Amino acid sequence: MKILKKVSYKWVLGFCFLSTMVAAQSDDKPNVIIILTDDQGYGDVAAHGNKVIKTPSMDKMYHEGVHFTNFHSGTTCAPSRSGLLTGADGNRAGVWHTIGGGNFLREKFMLMPQVFEDNGYATGMYGKWHLGDAFPYRPEDRGFQETVVHGGGGVGQTPDYWQNDYFDDTYWRNGTPEKFEGYCTDVFFSEAMDFIERKKDNPFFVYISLNAPHGPLNVPQEYYEMYKTETSINEGQKAYYGMITNIDDNMALLDKKLDELGLKDNTILIFMTDNGTSTGHREANGKVEGFNAGMRGHKGSQYEGGHRVPFFMRWKDGKLTGGRSIDQLAMNFDVLPTLIDLCDLGKVPNLGYDGKSWAPILENEIKTAPHRYCVVDNNRLQQPVKWRMSAVMDDEWRLIDGKELYNIKKDPSQENDIALKHTEKVKEMRNAYEEWWAYTSREFSHYEAYKVGEQGIAETTITVHDLHSSEPIAWSQVYIRDPKSGKQPAFGKGFYMIDVQQDGYYEVELRRWPKESKLSFDATMPELGKREKWYVTKPKGVLIPIKQASIDIDALHLDMPVNMKADNATFKAYLVKGRKRLYADFIGEDDVRFGAFYVYLRKVDASPKLERTR
Repeated sequence: MKILKKVSYKWVLGFCFLSTMVAAQSDDKPNVIIILTDDQGYGDVAAHGNKVIKTPSMDKMYHEGVHFTNFHSGTTCAPSRSGLLTGADGNRAGVWHTIGGGNFLREKFMLMPQVFEDNGYATGMYGKWHLGDAFPYRPEDRGFQETVVHGGGGVGQTPDYWQNDYFDDTYWRNGTPEKFEGYCTDVFFSEAMDFIERKKDNPFFVYISLNAPHGPLNVPQEYYEMYKTETSINEGQKAYYGMITNIDDNMALLDKKLDELGLKDNTILIFMTDNGTSTGHREANGKVEGFNAGMRGHKGSQYEGGHRVPFFMRWKDGKLTGGRSIDQLAMNFDVLPTLIDLCDLGKVPNLGYDGKSWAPILENEIKTAPHRYCVVDNNRLQQPVKWRMSAVMDDEWRLIDGKELYNIKKDPSQENDIALKHTEKVKEMRNAYEEWWAYTSREFSHYEAYKVGEQGIAETTITVHDLHSSEPIAWSQVYIRDPKSGKQPAFGKGFYMIDVQQDGYYEVELRRWPKESKLSFDATMPELGKREKWYVTKPKGVLIPIKQASIDIDALHLDMPVNMKADNATFKAYLVKGRKRLYADFIGEDDVRFGAFYVYLRKVDASPKLERTR
């Protein structure tokens, strides 16, 4: 085992900045694999007390490696991923939402794969990104040398390839669409293992970021059948548990591959999830279905069940073994500083991490880390709101929304609010929140923007998933098919942020359906479902009569009538370099204006026929 000698750490309330590090090392750097599942909660693992779910591989990691029992993520998908990959608080990294343009990870941050790449590692990413779907925010723009990914926050969401449904889908390999055979989780693990085999002679960093068990709850029939007769869970949970067991089986295949290649002992393997359970626990009409490890709240909640998640870590050569438990408060933004230490990554810029390295505790150099407060919240809005759905945390205490106080050691279910008995503690924790808010909110008014007209980028695709709007938007292909299929009609209007890289003429193409669908404005579609698999059907595609299309960029306004037999309405205009708000709208026959579902922008040669104003 390589021995690291830490010289000093500078601690700040709630945040940790890595200061100085001197290391003596062997030349054999460890490989790193992070497995991140989507919407799997702390209670959705057998090792955490779930008596129904089958997770032998996860349980094996729990018992063979080191596990954290007080580890926290963001409360929802994209904010959690931004914290993990930057080592910074997710809000400060610019990601506080999952849609609506609030999920672009700020370009100025250097991400985990870039750090590993700069230190000689091969880097590969497989599955869910959810931090921007166009240049310069894609995973291949942020340090991953090889990627196989779906679009948006889940398979079947609006930025994803049209009609993807978890089975035999089309994903993007290094930015190019490619058809794959098989179930999504199987594909992502298979591609990751292929990358590992090709890169086995050099250190590698692999990020297997799965869309499962996020809904829709589509799963191979044999995995649903494993839970078909279980009476303590509902039908959706049977599919959900099946998705998790499928992940577990793939983890066993990965473990076998590492063993066959002689890589298992010198690979840091991490299993974690991105937020609390979305499906694994329900209480209705006095009946409890599923298991939540006694916690209050689910995905999105400021209570413990919304953000305390599994975190298992194994590295035999580094002596991270034996089923050791770490009970102090740890955060997902601690992972990058910790890996920098454990892997002795000497080429690291001063990034001002908000996380702290757990290497001194993992290597038994110290027993207890200094006290700190950390904050999680749910601010899925265009602009974050102070105190909204927030939790201030340390090892023992939770302050909820700045008002409710719980001692998590004595009251893990957060049933007894003791704020009135501990007014000084409430004051202290409110002050910690105020410092956190002042620190993280400095750039809340700055929206990241897709770069249009960049050399080497022929076309930029923007979908309504990224529309800055305070109204419901069609973030899923379900709502592209039928915007009225949800609780509220998904006809939001708003703007897209773009950053024009070159003065010149551009085409701005508006569509109701994506290009790959080859559908015209007047097309409708049948209900989509598959009987041979446990499958959530999609609604029928409906006709949306559209009479007009328009764009507004700076002072430029252009509009045109829509031919319903055509598949697009394309404008040509001269754009000047710089950041801009693009309004790209359709107007229905009822005069309702809403954001175009798909927008394609490309730089074209100059033409005297192009209009600059109207």
